[in-house]
Amino acid sequence: MTEENKQSETAFVDETIPVSALHDEQSTTFTLEVQIEELKKQLDEARDAHLRAKAETENMRRRGIEDVSKAHKFAIESFAEHLLPVMDSMHAALSHHQGDLEKLKEGVELTLKQLSGALEKGKVLEINPEAGAKFDPHFHQAISMVPSEQEANTIVTVLQRGYSIADRVLRPALVTVSQPK
Repeated sequence: MTEENKQSETAFVDETIPVSALHDEQSTTFTLEVQIEELKKQLDEARDAHLRAKAETENMRRRGIEDVSKAHKFAIESFAEHLLPVMDSMHAALSHHQGDLEKLKEGVELTLKQLSGALEKGKVLEINPEAGAKFDPHFHQAISMVPSEQEANTIVTVLQRGYSIADRVLRPALVTVSQPK
């Protein structure tokens, strides 16, 4: 072998990559590609799950708005059902043209009793304080103060009954209150 052949043979040997190193590089490249594909698949699954969750949240929000709308729209339905018999009694009273005032008074009293029952079923309670009861600004509205033998700031007369619903005052009772002496 000549010197030139030896050099070229050495250069060829120096420039070659060992087979095991080439195999390791291909294996690493293959492993990275598999990992990339797996990560892409996981990303697609996460995007899909996110879009589904977002759509479900939007559907729940929309259903919630519809439910609140229906609740507002039909909240009085139960209360109105309790008032219908009262309405029927009023129509029946107006359709009878008999001149007996005692029967008319009796019918009005029965209708008032029906109305009170319907209001109670609808959780509407009457505020009708007795004379001498202590004035409570949460449930009573004083129209005037009058001289009285009663203790100061007590109710003398009730001018108009008040009403509350579920512990909330709809209308306070209008009362006159005794003046301080």
